[in-house]
Amino acid sequence: MNPKQKARLVFGAAALLFTSTAAAQAKLTLEDVMVFETIQNMQVSANGEVIAYTAQPDRGDGRGIVAANGAQVSVKRGTKAVISDNSQFVLFEQGPSLLDYEKASPKERKSLDSNRVLVNVASGKQTAFNKVEKAQFNRSSSALALHLKADKKDEKAQQSELDKADLGQPLQLLNLSNNAQQTYANVTSFQLAEKANFAIVAMNDAAAKKHQVVVINLDNFSQQVLASFSDQQIGQVAISDNALWTAFTYGELSQPRALRQHQLEVRKSDGSQDKKFEGLTQWKYSVNSQLQFSSDEQRLFVGRSKVFSEAPVRAKIDKADDLTDTDVLLKQRDLIVWHGDDPRIKPNEAKQYSKKQAKTYWAVLHLEPMKIVQLADESLPEVEVTDNAQWLLASSNVPYLKMMTWAGAYQDFYLVNVQTGERTLIVPQQSVYQPPKLSPNANFAVYYVQGDWFALDLNNGRKRNLTTDLNSVFANEDHDYPSSAPGYGLGPWLEDGSKVLIYDKYDVWQFDLINAQATKLTDGRDAKISYRVVAAKEDDFEQSVYQDPQQLLLKGFNYDDKTDSFYQFSEQANSFAKVDTGAYKIDKVIRAKDVDTVLFTKENYQTFPDYFLASKGNIAQATKVTDLGKQTAKFAWGSPQLVRWMNGDGRELDGALFLPPGYKKGDKVPVMVYYYRFMSQRLTEFPKMFVNHRPNFAWYNANGYAVFLPDIRFEVGYPGQSAVDSLVSGVQKIIEMGIADPDKIGVHGHSWSGYQTAFAVTQTHIFKAAVSGAPVSNMTSAYSGIRHGTGLARQFQYEAGQSRIGPTLYKQPFKYWENSPIAHVERIKTPMLIMFGDVDDAVPWEQGIELYMAMRRTGKDVIMLQYQDEPHHLKKYPNKVDYSIRMKQYFDHYLLGKPAPEWMTNGEAFYQYRKD
Repeated sequence: MNPKQKARLVFGAAALLFTSTAAAQAKLTLEDVMVFETIQNMQVSANGEVIAYTAQPDRGDGRGIVAANGAQVSVKRGTKAVISDNSQFVLFEQGPSLLDYEKASPKERKSLDSNRVLVNVASGKQTAFNKVEKAQFNRSSSALALHLKADKKDEKAQQSELDKADLGQPLQLLNLSNNAQQTYANVTSFQLAEKANFAIVAMNDAAAKKHQVVVINLDNFSQQVLASFSDQQIGQVAISDNALWTAFTYGELSQPRALRQHQLEVRKSDGSQDKKFEGLTQWKYSVNSQLQFSSDEQRLFVGRSKVFSEAPVRAKIDKADDLTDTDVLLKQRDLIVWHGDDPRIKPNEAKQYSKKQAKTYWAVLHLEPMKIVQLADESLPEVEVTDNAQWLLASSNVPYLKMMTWAGAYQDFYLVNVQTGERTLIVPQQSVYQPPKLSPNANFAVYYVQGDWFALDLNNGRKRNLTTDLNSVFANEDHDYPSSAPGYGLGPWLEDGSKVLIYDKYDVWQFDLINAQATKLTDGRDAKISYRVVAAKEDDFEQSVYQDPQQLLLKGFNYDDKTDSFYQFSEQANSFAKVDTGAYKIDKVIRAKDVDTVLFTKENYQTFPDYFLASKGNIAQATKVTDLGKQTAKFAWGSPQLVRWMNGDGRELDGALFLPPGYKKGDKVPVMVYYYRFMSQRLTEFPKMFVNHRPNFAWYNANGYAVFLPDIRFEVGYPGQSAVDSLVSGVQKIIEMGIADPDKIGVHGHSWSGYQTAFAVTQTHIFKAAVSGAPVSNMTSAYSGIRHGTGLARQFQYEAGQSRIGPTLYKQPFKYWENSPIAHVERIKTPMLIMFGDVDDAVPWEQGIELYMAMRRTGKDVIMLQYQDEPHHLKKYPNKVDYSIRMKQYFDHYLLGKPAPEWMTNGEAFYQYRKD
């Protein structure tokens, strides 16, 4: 991108930096937080010249923004922007206004429409399309497909006994080059070709007994009918990238949808390869059978099923004899049988029921010659479908389903031969978070096991340990869980697959898999800078391939000052050198698809994360292209300070301290402590401008509080006490610094830090008030509880996960008891506010009741807030606001000496809303 093009995207002044002397600035209120706009869903066009995003307040209607060529277009309630590949159009979703949504009844909300707004980038013209459920550009950006919401009258006109999923909806196709459009009725599924202007459409009109598969030319809307039936419902459809091949499934409409057995038909565009596949004897096609062509148009992947089942129907009492008929009565029973050898415990099995009913297993149909190969089955259920013609990665958690209850999630990883279906086990019992990776040409598989990285040569089966002889640590150095330490992950591959980048805590290593050589590309360990490769593709977490390591763009995180910088290779220094300056966090990096342009945010506690645009070769000259940071100009803002201290066990700890506006050295101020595990990296993060279950840092700063975020380091077997050691030593440090008023220190925690808070006040009286959200209070009763969101038992969390106990409750029961807050409740002197949602899906809310009842029985100062019909994190906005206000009132009373509100002194009587 040339300088003129970049200059066109400049909007507004540079980000403002604030000082504590801004006495004339306003005091931030909770209402200000509600309406503060943040940038969401940022997109950059393939040519790097158009950006689109949503400016979204926490409470209110957002606005879509399109910026290009020095102009800016605003779209009312525009969200989830999609930019066409040719960069000429932007499509936004447009939901109902928040006011309309809130005024509507729960039933009325279901009928509120979701629309789309199409923006012509060159002209700024906006075109609205109503009642759109799904929208998609084709790859060439010549056409737009809009799947519309079915009209209620049209639904009623179709056969009433049909499953709703069998009913079609209107499909509107637009030719974006000439604005021509065509609408097709009764469309149940469709797909656009990736590289050709064609679409395949399934039209199912049950009332007219007309079911057709049609290929549509998107240039002129001409149609070719591939198949037409009177009683066969079309299921899935697919079209290959160049429209050379089409495929579809169909089955008897008279069969119940869940039991409907489908046939598969595949056609070549010249008509020479029309073919029906009914599958091998033990395999069938269903309504859930996905269809996916490979990009080289040589293979069709299809999901197949073995078992078709439908939920049983509860028997009805129709006559007097039914009242004592055993068969009828047993068909009305409500029973779940828990067996000791069940692979999954029943709540988890129930959560997986719908997925299991819809589960299909990938097979591959080699198109020329026509040959089908089954790749997955019940013993190897997951196959990662890619374009590789020889090998695919597959995995199975089947052997570890029972073990998952106490050990966490593991899988066996396999290679599956695409040609034969043959399987080769490469990594047994591996964490699901450490899957192997295949090289781009599938010559190598690279994987991590027990601290080392291995490479498997897929051509000769030879395995090599890549890291065993290197003077570095590739296992996570900060891992403090009772489980094996994970690795730091892979970077991209050399384009030909012969080399791969692997990370340790600080550095980037290049491994030559053919010549067995390792080269360290960076030198971050001594400088305490962690280097990582910046993503090369839009929306990729990491770059997939590279051509030359010297062309890589790196981001480095400095552990000493918590700042980020970009780094590029300098021939003069013969190393990677910093190419930008400033005490910022760099985040949300997006690379344009077709040009070497980078979009990213820069932020710190006083600087809003606006976006900057630059060519990769000129990062230092990045241009700011958003200007939402101007919202902070009217407010007095807090200032950040890094705190470093030595823990009692000799370990160095860091913390981020945010001082209130106008703070003067020597002032002693009230402090709100907020934490979880590692939090000091937030020193250079702009405060989250949301109202939720956490305290809003900027709001507390504005009201005279300092906010302290200490890092916590744990010791396996003693999570409670090690948390206390980190917390207390950190608080003592800021007291010694003369910042914290020792009589005005409060602590807040939620979930895991809610537990830590509940435990901490049993061991120290340094806090004058505590707020504990969703805490575990009794590890002995929580150990075998259920995480209701997943249906999983909580045992794995204690034996291998976050709770860090290690052994089972039955081997070392006293470790569970001594780490339980209620075991030491008699020691508590700190007033505590407990918060729980009574349908918490992570921590059983009865844990809050146990803590409340223990403190109540022992005469402690305790209040519990029960938010009805709320999960682990509050979802209903009124409840978020209520909790935020009560939390601050609580701290204000105990730390600032403000009068206690009525609910704190006398509680509140039970009430229910009147039903009008």
